[in-house]
Amino acid sequence: MLPDDSQESLRAEHEALIQFLYLAPVGLVQADLDGEIAMINPISAQLLMPLSPDGCLTNLFGALEGVAPDLRLQCAQYPREQGMVFEGLHIHLRAGEHARRAPQILSLTLLKLDGARIMAVIQDVTAEVRRERQLRQSDAWLNAILTRISDYALVSIDRAGRIVEWNESIARVTAFGEHVVGSPYSVFYPPGAMTPEHLLDRLRESDRNGWSLDEGLRLRADGSQFWGSALIAPLPDREAFGLDDPQAPAYALILRDISDKRAASEKRRQAAFCDHLTGLANRRAFFEAAELELDRAAHTPRPLALILFDADLFKNINDRYGHPAGDRVLCDLADTLRDTFRIVDTVARLGGEEFAVLLPSTGEQEALNGAERLRALVATRLVATDMGEIAYTVSAGVAVLEGVPGQPGQEGIDGLIKRADQALYLAKGRGRNCVAAWTSHLHDNEDIPKRSRNAG
Repeated sequence: MLPDDSQESLRAEHEALIQFLYLAPVGLVQADLDGEIAMINPISAQLLMPLSPDGCLTNLFGALEGVAPDLRLQCAQYPREQGMVFEGLHIHLRAGEHARRAPQILSLTLLKLDGARIMAVIQDVTAEVRRERQLRQSDAWLNAILTRISDYALVSIDRAGRIVEWNESIARVTAFGEHVVGSPYSVFYPPGAMTPEHLLDRLRESDRNGWSLDEGLRLRADGSQFWGSALIAPLPDREAFGLDDPQAPAYALILRDISDKRAASEKRRQAAFCDHLTGLANRRAFFEAAELELDRAAHTPRPLALILFDADLFKNINDRYGHPAGDRVLCDLADTLRDTFRIVDTVARLGGEEFAVLLPSTGEQEALNGAERLRALVATRLVATDMGEIAYTVSAGVAVLEGVPGQPGQEGIDGLIKRADQALYLAKGRGRNCVAAWTSHLHDNEDIPKRSRNAG
């Protein structure tokens, strides 16, 4: 038995801890290793309550299951008695089916306090992420201007994105000759890396922002590829060339070979935007890509397709062969997805065994063809594991946004995901290993329940 003064001291310390927990400027949650919440402050409750499927905040992992399904597994697999399980994990929340604002983004840090307790630190970082994105673009722009200033190709392009004239700098960087005049500037991009709509998007974005810059694989005349940056800026004196002449120079394209910086650039990108298991885009990258495509579609309407893929009966694979074997199946599916779809498509792992492919400028039939091609290919594959070869299948749901986001009948990315999810549930109901497309019948059918991720 502790002396009275010691007990009083412990009570005072406990009260001070509770006071700190409730007044902290960030969300704090203390829970056991299974996620059962012992203490939670008001900020955490405010951020987590909309996510809880039953409206109750009793389990941290349960509240976040829909947007971060791997948290329980990551915590269980953390090998040390105490320490940081992960820091600053970005969790993208959907903005709401009828909302036009960008998705909210939470930052989650998870600490293992001891063999029985964890502490979660939660913050709303939506504004910070947007500023970070702007800073990344500014840094890339400055890098393009200031680094190796003599090693670039300067290309004049017209209002349709066609190359106006050839010069020695084009030959020096890309080896293309004078025959390139009149071609769209996408001639410097690998096949599948740009759609005709994207070509014009870059021009419109440079008109609005003063410049547009991207990095990625570029193409030389002999078919070889290099890692390059492409900066497009409106010509300040383009009026002097005559606004009525559609072939007059209107933009400058600065193309640079930055292959020597690719490793560092890729390392930063993977840390922020790649799924840790498969190397595909993560939820953050998926929602950023979706936000950009919706913004482009609002300015220049075009179809946007989404395919949701789900590995059939995946829980059975984990139960029978173990989680390491299940991870190999997920990696095999990721590799097959990566090889099947275009460079311009965003292929992402949303969580667990659920994957998404965002296809710009793609109609329903083309998306269905791509989904069926992937489904049929997966059905022929065997994954080698320590427990033997594993055959698996996938189901897919397809939905297409045909109009302008925000207009009547168009609910943005949340509506698109909901429709694709309904189509995926329909594919599961047809016996799995098949592809289904969303129809208005699914929208009207209230008997379709929310798909259970454990049902496979």
